[in-house]
Amino acid sequence: MKIALYGKKIETKDVSKIQELFDLLKEEKVQFVVHKQLKLSVEKHDLIKFGWNNYFESYDDLKNSGVSFMISIGGDGTFLNTILLVRDLKIPILGINTGRLGFLSNTPTSEIKSALNDVISENYSTQERSLLRLESNKNHFGNDNHALNEISILKSDSSSMITIHTELNGTHLNSYWTDGLIISTATGSTAYSLSCGGPIMMPGSGNFVITPIAPHNLNVRPIVIDDDAILKIVVESRAEKNLVTMDSRSEEMKNGEVLTIQKADYKISIVQLQNQSFVNSLRNKLNWGLDQRNS
Repeated sequence: MKIALYGKKIETKDVSKIQELFDLLKEEKVQFVVHKQLKLSVEKHDLIKFGWNNYFESYDDLKNSGVSFMISIGGDGTFLNTILLVRDLKIPILGINTGRLGFLSNTPTSEIKSALNDVISENYSTQERSLLRLESNKNHFGNDNHALNEISILKSDSSSMITIHTELNGTHLNSYWTDGLIISTATGSTAYSLSCGGPIMMPGSGNFVITPIAPHNLNVRPIVIDDDAILKIVVESRAEKNLVTMDSRSEEMKNGEVLTIQKADYKISIVQLQNQSFVNSLRNKLNWGLDQRNS
């Protein structure tokens, strides 16, 4: 087994736990490579002393590296960046949570030792998660035109609403008069879409959801669509440019551009350890069943 480790920044509070991870990898004689950004962050902390020359920076570096497992160290935002490295390589990803909520990075640092033991002994399962792909004549985002959570169309300033003309499988669906529109996967249904009133969808449900942001017409509600659907979107607004975002990345788009959104031709494998499940994450992260009157 050869493991890749990705992260952006190691906070002082997490140094001892990350040190434990490196020590365990050495103790178990597991081959591993570290992303350059994580390497630079780790080297700033005197407590972590490890000599290495082997690191990676990109998808191309991983492609022929022999890596068979990825560990993402950080929060959900870090995990979303990890998929841009893994893409279609079918490398399962485990998220170690040093961030906040942690729907995707749902393994706490307190369980690093048991989690790594389960990884080495292959005592885990994986969930296949669909991604969205964006295409346009402007080639927004280049080869990184895939999103695990959502693609959003947003107005670029605080001025008047925008009109988002939306076509579903060749048929006009709606012209949304709104602040923006979110097209979310089942994975992303617990993220931005949820905060705008969208439904929670179970992973593997085979659906996407279209969620308007502050629509002018109150009878315009989120709609769940089949994930094999093809969406075409054109924005009309008073401003010259607006924004298109993919997870945490954004680019400007001009009025009249045609955006095509559909399911990507590959999926991402997310690791589920034996004590983890999506339902448990929902209950714990959203405090379901917690009576605030008793807290």
